[in-house]
This record gives sequence, structure tokens and C-alpha cells, in this order.
Amino acid sequence: AAAAEPTKFSVDDLVRAANLNDLDLAPDGDAVVYSVGEPNHETDNPVYDLWRANWDGSDRRPLTRTPDADEWQPAFSPDGRQIAFLSDRGGEDAETQVWVMPADAGEAAAFTDFPGGVVDFDWSPDGKTLAVIANDPERPAGEPEPPQPPPIVIDRYQFKMDFTDFLTDRRQHLYLVDVANRKATQLTSGAHDEYLPAFSPDGRHIAYVTKRGPDPDRHLNWDIYVIEARAGAAETQVTRFVGADLDPDLETRPAWSPDSKRIAYLQSGEDKWIYYKPWSLAIIDVESGEVSRPAGVEINHTKPVFTADGQSVIALVEESRVTHVSRIDLATGHVMPLTTGPRFDFDFAAAANGRIAVLGGDDLHPYRIEGIETKGNVPFVIADHNEWLSERRLARVEPIEFRSADGTPIEGFLVKPVDYAPGKRYPTILRIHGGPVYQFSHEFMEDWQVYAANGYAVVAANPRGSSGR
Repeated sequence: AAAAEPTKFSVDDLVRAANLNDLDLAPDGDAVVYSVGEPNHETDNPVYDLWRANWDGSDRRPLTRTPDADEWQPAFSPDGRQIAFLSDRGGEDAETQVWVMPADAGEAAAFTDFPGGVVDFDWSPDGKTLAVIANDPERPAGEPEPPQPPPIVIDRYQFKMDFTDFLTDRRQHLYLVDVANRKATQLTSGAHDEYLPAFSPDGRHIAYVTKRGPDPDRHLNWDIYVIEARAGAAETQVTRFVGADLDPDLETRPAWSPDSKRIAYLQSGEDKWIYYKPWSLAIIDVESGEVSRPAGVEINHTKPVFTADGQSVIALVEESRVTHVSRIDLATGHVMPLTTGPRFDFDFAAAANGRIAVLGGDDLHPYRIEGIETKGNVPFVIADHNEWLSERRLARVEPIEFRSADGTPIEGFLVKPVDYAPGKRYPTILRIHGGPVYQFSHEFMEDWQVYAANGYAVVAANPRGSSGR
């Protein structure tokens, strides 16, 4: 049968697109696991399940199918035999916990049972323990739930947070959980929160991010701390810059060097700059506290990880309207893009054998997972859950540049209507992004495609407050 003619991108297509996220690469580089958000039209919400695919793109299949719960943040165990992940299974009021399942599919089982729920976790290198960030419980152990919800009492300067709701005296702290007996040992406490745990490769220490001081709500002075992975250990402050050392909003975990002596992270600016100072790569020697900035301080980097030889770091590097997975040589500061062209890379996972799985997209493709070998750097598709877009007539996205009244160069994009005819005038939407800091990049923008399909042109401007410069 003849293939159907491609149709225009419609409003209905806005909720059809699958959202890929949270990828991890098996230790041997032979498989990738990730989460996929697909629309549930009955609840008007996406539902996230786990998927797995081989490195060559074969045997792509779902690992979970839970219409009433989400699974996300999958992570292979160090031996590659299990996958741990976060899920809110268990009913409407269930708290998020760490779950574990066989890596090649099978039944999943709850691994943690924190009354306040789990925020984050990291495997130890030997796979025998997990570093877990868990919320304080709503009430002391054994205290019955009151018949009516108690009043929310707030006496903090920062009283609310996106995706968290009102902020009370409940905090989130670091725990060590034994895999064999599932016993949890609390490592940190106090009127502060811990984020982004990361085991050192030798398994002796856990690094994490926290904000301390008399009132942590009133500043952005984030710092990296380290603690031994044992009960009763004392924590040690590693970074001491009076400003943001690895703001958790950047979703970047502290990255240890293979010899467990250095940590790669992101350093921004003093509080007065809030988010307008670039967050760029920094390397700190844990013992001496000496900090180097191998790639300069004027470009945004995110999610750095050391290469197996410890001589380089692989990170996301943001430039004008693009973000690429790149290798940064720590001795020279030389940056070599591992992906190229008009694209936006959002995340990646690297294996010791040089394989890198990249989560990224471009003007005409939502995020998909591609593989690159560092010796070849020719991306190939591992998993794409939006192949149906080949049945749509999509509008081209053209980079543009113009000058403001005072001569400042402004960059952006022009999207012409799908049936554009030269010389004809079209209603035009001026699209200006929010902030603080951000830029329109070469990534798939569903609303632009809807406008273009309905006869509108779109001018998307990156004004002078934008990043990428």
C-alpha cells in the first residue's frame, strides 16, 4: 500500500510525544536503561516507565508497565546484574522509595521503606550499599495519623519550593543502606538538606552537596562535603568558595576521579550574581582543597565525569544555541566536541570502554538516545520513541541574528509557516524565553511546530540575558 502523505503537526500531537529521560549505561557498555513518559489521557498526566535497549539498538523493550505509578532514575548495579530505580508505587499516598529489579527484566521489589520517602540514591562501587537521600518523616515513629490534617506551620525564610510545596522543619538527609539486610544508618542531621550523593571509586567516602550557616535559606553558598561511609563518621567540608559550588538545580552529581583524590563539579559566582554567572567546570583536590578551572569561567558546563584514565573530563558544554557532549583535557583545557552540529544534548552516560550514550535532540527530533564511540564520534540511534514524527510535515528552524537599538547582537531563530510562500506577509509570534538565564537552542519545540502548521511565523529571541555566550 502506498504510504500516506505526511500531515501537519497538530494540537493533538502536543500530547502524543514521548519524553525520554534518566538514562544509564551498563558497566560493560552493552545496554542502556532509561525512563519514558507517555501520555495518560484519562488522568491528563504522563506516566513514566523504564525501558531497556541493547547498545546496537536491538531488543528495545519495556521493563515496567504501571499505569498508576511512575518509575524513573534507573541505575545499573556495579556488576550489571540489577537495576535500582525510584518509584511511587503503592497507591495514591505512597512515598517514593528505591526499588530493585533484575537487569534483564523481571519482578521489582521495594528496597527501602523510609516513611518520608526517598529523594536520591547512588550505588557503592562494590554494590553492597546504597547512599540514599531521604526526607524526614511527617511524624515520629509510632505516632498515629491524626483524623484531620494538622495546620502547616512555616517559620522559614524560604517558605515554598517548586515540586516540593511548602517548606517546614522537615529536612532531607544522607543515609547508608545495607543491600543484604536493608538496614539504614543515618549519616547526617540538622536544620539543612543534603543532595546528590556520590560514592568515591574506592568506596570509602560519599560526597554530597549542602548549604550551611545560621540560615541557609538566605544565601546560595552551596558547598561539597565528604563523609566516610560508616556509622558515626564526621563530615568534612571540601569546597570553601563563598558562592555556589554545585547548585543542586543544575542536576549535576559530584564526580570523583578514578583514584578517589579529586572531584569534578560546577562553580558559579557570588550571591550577588544569582544565576547570571556561568557555572563552569572546577576540579578540587579533596585533601589540599586546591581548585583549578581547566576550561575557563565564561562557558556553562554540566554533568562532568572523569574519563577512565583521569586525564580528561566528559561534560555537556553550552555554546550559542547548541549544547554538545565534549571532552575537556584537564592539562591543556582543550575542549573537543564529541557530538557536533545544530543539536541540544541534555544528558549522557559513559562506560569505561569508551562508549557514550547521549540523550539529545535537534530542531526536528525530540530527545532520543544515540550512541557514540569516542574513537569514531558518529552518532547512531539506540532508542527513538517518536518515530511517528516522520509522518508529519515539520517546519524548518532557521538561525537568525540582528542588533538591538544600541548595537548589541541578538541571536535567535525564525520558523516560517509550513506552506510559506516568499513575498507573502504572515502573522508572526514573538517568542521570548523566561529565566533567570536560558537560551533557545536547536531542540524540538512543539509549540513552534503547532504555530507554523497553522499559518504563523515564529521569531524566537535570545536577548542579552541569555546563556550560551
